[in-house]
Amino acid sequence: MLSAGWASSIAQEAGQSVLAAPVSGVHNSGDIRGPAADTATFTMTERPKAKRSRLDPDERRQQLLRVATELLLQEGVLPLPMPKFSEAAQVSKGLIYSYFPTQYDLFNALLREHFAELNEAGLIKASKKRDLGQAAKTCAAIYFNHVATRGPVIHLILRDLFMSGQLDPGIRQIQLGVAGRLARLARTRLKMKSEEAIAAYSLLMAIPEDAGRLVFQGELPLDRGRELCMKLVDSALAAIA
Repeated sequence: MLSAGWASSIAQEAGQSVLAAPVSGVHNSGDIRGPAADTATFTMTERPKAKRSRLDPDERRQQLLRVATELLLQEGVLPLPMPKFSEAAQVSKGLIYSYFPTQYDLFNALLREHFAELNEAGLIKASKKRDLGQAAKTCAAIYFNHVATRGPVIHLILRDLFMSGQLDPGIRQIQLGVAGRLARLARTRLKMKSEEAIAAYSLLMAIPEDAGRLVFQGELPLDRGRELCMKLVDSALAAIA
């Protein structure tokens, strides 16, 4: 049960046109930069130069991914404005490019990180269940938890035309594997046509996406959001059975 951008990709694979549920951008009100240093007691000649903390390569890479995630959730679209990225990370644009030569590399790295977390949470295993209801509900619960805690990062990246044709093959394989298995279950268990199964998947997967996003934005408590998500998934499965 992944993002609406994922469902659109599955539809393209099958040569179908599926409307994906829109998800509005997420905007955080806080300044992602640290508070400005108090310079009131310094003259122009006395003001000390800001020192950039030295991190090892792995720490720096993770720091850049964290800042990119914050900016993505603020901006809601790709690509990210490099001056903002550089300022927020407090590093030069050249240093960012040394880690991520293109923004395609940056967003594929973010997707790999998020898919690894989903895999660790059991999403791929859940998608292989033979019972459609169990598979759909377990995947929905896992994806809801992910979006509620990490934000709609996967959706924002996959839905954006900026990444069209630029997905890492490994990510593409996971994407098609999970969504494809659930769509095939719907087709075989419910005797649906292929296009109907893809549409059903697209509509069903929008539930944990939107419920998780509302929790992430603070509009719903976590427990209430989870409860509503699972009730809606149950109702949707009953409606198409």
